[in-house]
Amino acid sequence: MVARGVAHFFDDLGTGTNTDAEWLALRMALQVAQSLDAAEFDLIGDSLEVVRLANGASRPGSDSAAAHLARYEEAAAPRRPRQVKWTPRRQNLAGIALARRNA
Repeated sequence: MVARGVAHFFDDLGTGTNTDAEWLALRMALQVAQSLDAAEFDLIGDSLEVVRLANGASRPGSDSAAAHLARYEEAAAPRRPRQVKWTPRRQNLAGIALARRNA
């Protein structure tokens, strides 16, 4: 994830699906943003499904999605982002930083 121009990487976080990884990335970004003690912040992701669920714009279609959403809501309770924004993958700074790291 990228916050204030700095790329943050988290390794050895387990295994799972692409959707599991998107939810985990959202929660990790939330933790970093909360730790920076910003009065307000937005989170940005490139998974439209995860962004819609996190914003309450859609309902979970599976038990797995509901569990991910519940973990996100619990993590967000102390300080919520103003919004979770969607961006195309090619414009996602975290994805670009990860691709460069793995090149």
